[in-house]
Amino acid sequence: RGAFIPQELAMQLGIIGLPQSGKTTLYKALTRADIPTDISSGQMEVHTSVVDVPDPRVDELCEIYHPKKIVRAKVTYADIAGLDGSAGKNGLSGALSNMLSQMDGFLHVVRQFENPSVPHQSGSVDPIRDIQTMDTEFVLNDLVMVERRLERLREEHRRGVTRDRALIQEDIDLFERLQAVLEQELPLRHYAFTPEEDKLLSSFQFLSRKPQIIVFNQSEDQSALEYKSPHPHTTSVSLPAKLEMDIAALDPEDADVFMAEYGITEPSLSRLIRLSYDLLGVHSFFTAGDKEVHAWTLRKGSNAREAAGVIHSDMEKGFIRAEIISFADMITYGGTAEARAKGRLRVEGKNYIIQDGDIVEIRFNI
Repeated sequence: RGAFIPQELAMQLGIIGLPQSGKTTLYKALTRADIPTDISSGQMEVHTSVVDVPDPRVDELCEIYHPKKIVRAKVTYADIAGLDGSAGKNGLSGALSNMLSQMDGFLHVVRQFENPSVPHQSGSVDPIRDIQTMDTEFVLNDLVMVERRLERLREEHRRGVTRDRALIQEDIDLFERLQAVLEQELPLRHYAFTPEEDKLLSSFQFLSRKPQIIVFNQSEDQSALEYKSPHPHTTSVSLPAKLEMDIAALDPEDADVFMAEYGITEPSLSRLIRLSYDLLGVHSFFTAGDKEVHAWTLRKGSNAREAAGVIHSDMEKGFIRAEIISFADMITYGGTAEARAKGRLRVEGKNYIIQDGDIVEIRFNI
């Protein structure tokens, strides 16, 4: 066999927002990165960090198995500068668009706090206007892509050499529908895609189609902003990024005291990762033993064979069966042997849909 190379799903989230919205402050709160804060040159600049997904279930499994190795699920955060609402009908620069297109979703930081010493580029703080500004930036960028694609498709249809004209026309019809949505200044998140359309468009990475969490960056004394997006695949949360950044810089014991003083029940990292998992339609399953406890990220609705492929491609190819224990049963019975003895270990085939928290052992043969 070749080297054991996990095929784990890696979640990448881009932190975006207008200048002086507090993007880098949130990035530092999430990653504890040591970079200058609130300095914007208006040029494209990217900072990335990979962080562990906080999941207390990993710690509980470690109490049972005392493993030699612990592998937590990972998420990559990218602090992406260069968006200021001025791209217009020419779209974003190639480098910026390419970086944004690599993200699975966005944390869109929207300024809610007032600070006279940090002027807003538009002269006033208006969160709803700023959300629309960023949506428009992405809509215009995607519209340029759609119009260019339509030009090529119509030329291909005219020539009728490479593919059947009926198939080309189907593509034209789809892109004309996308064009109609974008010309209404609606992001493609607003459009309901069929599985076939999803497959066809997977390589285009339209920015306005990507799911996003709108993060209202408030001051410590501001109330959460009541906001419901008119677009699907969008959710929102309010938090004081500066305070969260200060908490992240403290030792754990001091952080607990600080959070209690301000009535914060959990760090922003935990809240945003949970929201991100829901928004992107993923969850976690585990492999566990005395050698290693490992948390894996998997798309909801995936079956046991697909989960095996996340661990290793050989396991997917040679899949025989999956032995499953629910997390609740594992904690109740305190180990694999005990759960098996109580009849709580289930043998499942390739079509079993993995549930959040399942502890999985794959039997396979190559």
